[in-house]
Amino acid sequence: MASGTAQSLASGMPPAASGFAENTVRVKDGVLGYRETGSGRHTIVLLHGISSGSASWSECAAVLGRRARVIAWDAPGYGASTPLPHATPAAPHYAARIDDLLEALGVEQCLLVGHSLGALMAAAYSGLPHHRADRFVLMSPALGYGARGEQARQVRDKRLAALRDLGIEGMARNLPDRLLTGRAGEAARETVRGNALRLRPEGYAQAVELLCGDDIDRYTPPVEATRVYCGEHDVVTTPRQSREYAQRHGFPFALIAGAGHACYVEQPEAVAACISEALAEPDAPGRTKT
Repeated sequence: MASGTAQSLASGMPPAASGFAENTVRVKDGVLGYRETGSGRHTIVLLHGISSGSASWSECAAVLGRRARVIAWDAPGYGASTPLPHATPAAPHYAARIDDLLEALGVEQCLLVGHSLGALMAAAYSGLPHHRADRFVLMSPALGYGARGEQARQVRDKRLAALRDLGIEGMARNLPDRLLTGRAGEAARETVRGNALRLRPEGYAQAVELLCGDDIDRYTPPVEATRVYCGEHDVVTTPRQSREYAQRHGFPFALIAGAGHACYVEQPEAVAACISEALAEPDAPGRTKT
């Protein structure tokens, strides 16, 4: 492997998407990190999950960028983004930062895509009074443990203990086997591992508090503007869990064939096709215009 390729993979950035450079923008409570590619009259905004970052969207964004402006953020406390000022943040705190980013980048309307914990943030964003998203795609949504009492405490303690005992490097070492199928190539495995190695303890700990303290069912994006997907072999947010969530709210649901939890890393073309399909969908009656 060439040294440049090795460096790209080590940073979680596939070499094919090297133009997806990291940027920062100042907002009222600090800075937000993001990556951007593509252009067009549509804007797609991508939100990563708890063990990832903006660079994980590189391959998928490269496909989407052929037809739209694509922005992937680093959540507060991830990458170059300033952590939230709350010790135990809830989804609306992250939603407010999403809006800060969109305002700073001049985005008036977008398709908002959230993966895993990012789906919980995206759902909460739909509840802002004057949000800028007219369509939502929720990939392998993390439902949150906010309504599950003792289970929430156990998950919180387990994740924070792993952070303390294994550290970022130890956590990153184990992630590809959990987030990808056994058929995933080494490039996908290095993308998952490389993004996890860029985690910051404070940002990850805040995200754990979100996961264990909030509940996606508290926030309901518009039915006619929302789609739910899940990796066919996802063992983290399982197909059954995602399907039942979609059914509770009347959202269309479909599986991503040949994918585990990190579906957009393992099957970027297929996920890009799903997002593009949502982008091409005609406006439905009652859809919120921003």
